Amino acid sequence: MEKEVDEKTALDAVSEAAKAGVEAAPPRAVLTDFGGVLTTSVFDSFRSYSARVSEDPLLIERLFREDAESSALLVEHECGRLSEADFERGIAARLREKGVEVEPAGLVAAIGAGMRPDEKMIAALVGLRARGVPVAIVSNALGDDCYRGYDMEALADVVVISSEIGSRKPGRRIYRTACDRLGVEPPACVMIDDLEHNLSGAARLGIRGLHHVDSTETARALGELFGVDSLTEA
Repeated sequence: MEKEVDEKTALDAVSEAAKAGVEAAPPRAVLTDFGGVLTTSVFDSFRSYSARVSEDPLLIERLFREDAESSALLVEHECGRLSEADFERGIAARLREKGVEVEPAGLVAAIGAGMRPDEKMIAALVGLRARGVPVAIVSNALGDDCYRGYDMEALADVVVISSEIGSRKPGRRIYRTACDRLGVEPPACVMIDDLEHNLSGAARLGIRGLHHVDSTETARALGELFGVDSLTEA
């Protein structure tokens, strides 16, 4: 769950992939993460929650990244093999081991309560789709209601959720499923994600990556890749 600090622009990342032999032709389709790309930062939300319940704003991130039991719970939940309620009970128990008492029920919602739609990125995808570029959302699900309030069918042509197919990023299957459903071969796709290790997973199929750090920069990079001006104003 670690978000690495990267000062390279999104387009720089695509250019480096091209030099490495990943890019063969201009892309024809977009795969995009949901949380942290089409929403505001997942990590800001984690940190806000962590600061409310403890003295460590990185508590939740450290738990998912460094605690083996918590990491295993996350994998099982994101793959649809562990219910939200059981996941919440498990994470609450791990927090208790760290000296932090929280109510299990509603824990997932509380952790993600700080996330809001990223209107600039949503507008960029709407602009691409209006120009005939197919878009797939490829998301690791956290909780049963993490997509509530979003019209997923209006945002993308295809929606692939980890808990529904039993496979999560950065495994190859979830990217391949998205490409197959779009009817586009992986090398003709670009994947947007705020986590670089998820882009590395996609790259194993020949999918080039766009590391999302800033909405304006990502929208600009998409516009350059697909030859579209003023993408967020479309």
